[in-house]
Amino acid sequence: MLKRTFPSSEALQRFPFGLADIAVILGTLVLLALIARVGAGTFVSFVPPDVVPGVSLDPRNLPYYAGRSTLRMFIALFCSILFTLIYGYIAAKNRRAEKVLVPLLDILQSVPVLGFLSITVTGFIALFPGSLLGLEAASIFAIFTSQAWNMTFSFYQSLRTVPQELDEAARLYRLSGWQRFTKLEVPSAMMGLLWNAMMSFGGGWFFVAASEAISVLNQKYTLPGLGSYVAAAIAAQNLPALGWALLTIAVVILLVDQLFWRPLIAWADKFRLETSASAEVPESWVFDLLKTARLPYLLGQLLTPVSEAINHLLSSLTPQRLPHPREQNQQAWSDRLYNFTLLIVIGALLLTGLHFILTTVGLSEVFKTFWLGLLTLGRVLVLLVIATLIWTPVGVAIGFNPKLARLLQPVVQFLASFPANFIFPFATLFFIRSHISINWGSILLMSLGAQWYILFNSIAGAMSIPTDLREMATDVGLRGWLVWRKLIIPGIFSAWVTGGITASGGAWNASIISEIVSWGQTTLTANGLGAYIAHATQVGDWPRITLGIGMMSLYVVGLNRLFWRQLYTLAETKYHL
Repeated sequence: MLKRTFPSSEALQRFPFGLADIAVILGTLVLLALIARVGAGTFVSFVPPDVVPGVSLDPRNLPYYAGRSTLRMFIALFCSILFTLIYGYIAAKNRRAEKVLVPLLDILQSVPVLGFLSITVTGFIALFPGSLLGLEAASIFAIFTSQAWNMTFSFYQSLRTVPQELDEAARLYRLSGWQRFTKLEVPSAMMGLLWNAMMSFGGGWFFVAASEAISVLNQKYTLPGLGSYVAAAIAAQNLPALGWALLTIAVVILLVDQLFWRPLIAWADKFRLETSASAEVPESWVFDLLKTARLPYLLGQLLTPVSEAINHLLSSLTPQRLPHPREQNQQAWSDRLYNFTLLIVIGALLLTGLHFILTTVGLSEVFKTFWLGLLTLGRVLVLLVIATLIWTPVGVAIGFNPKLARLLQPVVQFLASFPANFIFPFATLFFIRSHISINWGSILLMSLGAQWYILFNSIAGAMSIPTDLREMATDVGLRGWLVWRKLIIPGIFSAWVTGGITASGGAWNASIISEIVSWGQTTLTANGLGAYIAHATQVGDWPRITLGIGMMSLYVVGLNRLFWRQLYTLAETKYHL
């Protein structure tokens, strides 16, 4: 009998650290070194027009540019998560705040990224005089505006549709506001929030070029990054440089998927609301590595007293508050006063904006933008119908089948994260040589950035349907359209509405860069509101910028109020698990 020379697993567990811990430590050190190396470039001097950063088309600079862009994306994502948790919670929990915050969110979603840049870029530069940090802040804020609204809509809707039995249990156990938030509301919203965060992160890449190669108010600013590299390659008509940029962004997306999103998906599987275990769980080698390592566990144990003290403090500050019948009459009077004040403020703002527009551009320009808005609205509606018919069944199939999800999730994440405007130059060449009108071609370009909201929300909705309900549907023999009508549509309806409203807003926003595309000196311009705003922003025409953004906000908010909000109400009252 051979004597065992290698230590047993029990013996290995007695060592304070293992190979997994060494890997975690080395990985953390490498990550911190990369952040320090890339982040140092944000503190250089910036004194336009004398001292400004430039972009070289040498492919050897692409790893550094990719690091700069990725760092901006993650800072914007962190800010978006904080904004989502705070804004979404207040909107869902406070009736009076909801009357302001939800319509305001509709308006913010409808304002294009170029609109935010036009307003904020000068202020951010003035906030950090002589430093590139101001332009970096403006770029990060622009990316933030392309990420936050989708996540906030998802979280708000999840808070409004918390399962009734869990809500009753929280009331029964008299959970404080903080305990309810951390033990019930965030976990129940986690699946949808995670998939929408993935979608928002991917959507952020779509606007990286606009946020790094900034051209507003007759001024041009450039930040080192993948987006500005692509913009420079397009201007130079350099196809090899574009090819290297596409390869680089593909590598970055795959790395972010493996090192960040897949571990989060594997971790978030524990938040699925069901009584029977799923057949298979998502897997991630990074998540397995972190679970194997002892260092994260020891660090968690070390921080446990601090987290418990914070939880105790916040729980004591947010005790459960039960409504009293006496307060109803007082609330009725205060609600009337609040609504009246709100109407006065809204009316004053509308009159001020209308007076500014009419005294600068005239009534005929208002009718012109209204007609251009109708043209863009038609493109948005065509996009939504086609995307729903194609991607909803695909999303349900992925959400119901863990094997398929494990196979296709990286592909879907890659396609959704890949910035569609990076391939706009190739599409422009195709339209030019095929003699395809950009009025039709812009629908395809808009869909490349907006359709994924419906797919990702369909996946999240399908994954949130409890396994026991799916098993019961199979046991009773539901098949074909019947299983869609009785199980799938009610189960994913709330998520699909969130996907539809964010896809609609994303399509309006994407129209800014989809209705006017260029290759070198050749520019194709569609008839639409997006092209109108893009042109006004480029030349710094403030009255037309205000009119275009106001008209787009009117269309988006009107569509949300008249159509999407009715579907939200239907999801809360009828299709509610």
